[in-house]
Amino acid sequence: MIRIAILLGGIGLGIVCAAVAPVASETVRSAAARMPGLGWLAPERPASNTPHGSYDNESDGEKNAIKLTAEQIEAAAITIAEARDGALRPRLRVPGTITPSADRVARVAVKLLGTVAELRKRLGDEVAVGEVVAVIDSREVSDAKSEYLSTRSTNELEQTLFARAKMLWEGKAASENDYLRARARAEEARIKMESARQKLVALGLPEAEIAALPDQPAASLRRHELRSPIAGRVAERRVDLGALVGREGQENELYVIADLSEVWADLAVAPADLAKIREGQEIALAAGPTGERTAGRVIFVSPVLDKDTRSARVVAALANATARWHPGIFVTAEIPLALQPSAIVVPKTAMQSIKGEAVVFVRTADGFEKRAVRTGREDDASIEILAGLAAGERIAVANTFTLKAEFGKADAEQEH
Repeated sequence: MIRIAILLGGIGLGIVCAAVAPVASETVRSAAARMPGLGWLAPERPASNTPHGSYDNESDGEKNAIKLTAEQIEAAAITIAEARDGALRPRLRVPGTITPSADRVARVAVKLLGTVAELRKRLGDEVAVGEVVAVIDSREVSDAKSEYLSTRSTNELEQTLFARAKMLWEGKAASENDYLRARARAEEARIKMESARQKLVALGLPEAEIAALPDQPAASLRRHELRSPIAGRVAERRVDLGALVGREGQENELYVIADLSEVWADLAVAPADLAKIREGQEIALAAGPTGERTAGRVIFVSPVLDKDTRSARVVAALANATARWHPGIFVTAEIPLALQPSAIVVPKTAMQSIKGEAVVFVRTADGFEKRAVRTGREDDASIEILAGLAAGERIAVANTFTLKAEFGKADAEQEH
């Protein structure tokens, strides 16, 4: 009976409120609606006017989805590919400097006392193998040439006398003692001539020039021609015309010739990375100022650390036929390391960062789903996915910034 009385009292109060205060505030109507049997007094709520139906639902799945037709995806040039296993190829980057190849640098030096009579090449000139680059006036070379010519004449005479003595001895017209003495004198003359010839060779005269000495005028005996041992360019000229050279304490080198068709990259590698590099390995090099790239090959890995920098020296050779890689240029070497297999590898172009979170965009029947992922190792082009994505799922791998912009727009609309 008590419950019936309360119900009837509530109905009566509701009728009074509706009749006496039709313009009562929503607060009063809401309070009355909470009484038993008066729910019909609750104020009406306006319909939602959210602009994007894809985001009406407050579930996480709807928040992370965006609807796009196949035509819209194609128009946005969004490329789709399957996530799959692969291998990363990390690169070690180390600094270095371009230097001339030590195998292609030659020094034109004198081995006797003399005066510079001619300098036929200037700094930067091209030089061929065996080309005369300078001429020295030297008494020492004059004496050596004269000695050779004298011993050569003596040797020719003694060889002729020996041949005659041999013929007479064989014909029983001369004694054996005469024959033996002639043979000894001929051998002695030959040894002296050969000794004089070797002295000229030691002074730097080529065999062709020595052979032509008997036909040369006497005035040319004091002139000593210096020739380039390699082809290249004059990198340094260290003397002037008329300079005295060859004496102790004076300059011996006249020119430095460098062949820059191949140069070296002198690299500094940390001890911890030294085991990752091997001789014969192909590497990439990028020039510091211009970013120009080329390929090289490791030819030397030092087993000894530099006592000052505590780094190891690694040398790579690179072709330089166009002479674009000048010694002294700073470079960065990219040394490929061993392949690292991974269960899921995606292109870096598939990755975007939204609110500090790494995400990919997974293809769905209606468009794309934004998926947060956990990343691992990476190389220049790819990145490893550790969690959040399964092999075989189709994701956007190109022009993903378009999808990022769409999600950013939707988040902004939701905030308002």
